[in-house]
Amino acid sequence: MAADRGALVPGALTFELHPPGTISLEDVDLSEKIDEQEYEKRVVKLQERAYALQVKNFLDGGRAIVVFEGWDAAGKGGAIKRLTTLMDPRGYKVWPIGAPNEAEREHHWLWRFWTRLPGTGELAVFDRSWYGRVLVERVEKIAAKAAWRRAYDEINAFERTLTADGVRMVKFFLHIDRKTQLKRFEERETDPVKRYKLGPEDWRNRKKAPAYEKAIIDMLDRTHRPDAPWVVVPSNDKHASRLQVLQTVIDLLEGKLP
Repeated sequence: MAADRGALVPGALTFELHPPGTISLEDVDLSEKIDEQEYEKRVVKLQERAYALQVKNFLDGGRAIVVFEGWDAAGKGGAIKRLTTLMDPRGYKVWPIGAPNEAEREHHWLWRFWTRLPGTGELAVFDRSWYGRVLVERVEKIAAKAAWRRAYDEINAFERTLTADGVRMVKFFLHIDRKTQLKRFEERETDPVKRYKLGPEDWRNRKKAPAYEKAIIDMLDRTHRPDAPWVVVPSNDKHASRLQVLQTVIDLLEGKLP
């Protein structure tokens, strides 16, 4: 449906939303698996193509944004690592997003994201993002109800401002089932290298899965747009997830996505 914000002002910036339910968690097939040999054969080719397109983006002065959201332990970090493995670090930045600091809280909540947008020739990767306002801040009641409800329009306007200015954008939600998440939590608890990734808040968030799922559905319904689409990535199998992320970013940089 077409939003009517600014419709009475000639030339005003408007945005179009896909109908609610266009994408959903229920429709995702989490059973896909790719064996190690097939994965290793495909991943290097995709990484080489992603690197070539990153160089082209740099030379062409393009700008692109890739957003990663997903359940805890869904594999966002691993997907980002494989995406950027061969890329030139001078042409991309990865922004891990946590709670705002004291200085950031003095500004409008989107201010800290404006300061992290890609420059000419850059790819910006957000490991979590402005969608925290309608996910964790909503569920944990960090943001008032009026604030997170208003945020959908603010997010759509923010993203549409960027895409209208030529920024290419895709948004991933990495989806796993509860059984897979529990298995990964338990593996992290016993792995001294990965233990830092698991904290009390992860277990607390797991208990609030129904509330988070409702927030995720609302987020997909209210911010899935042709110019900045959501892609729900089945991530029970990390190999399949990483390959889909790579291919989708390749499509974005090739202009096959808006």
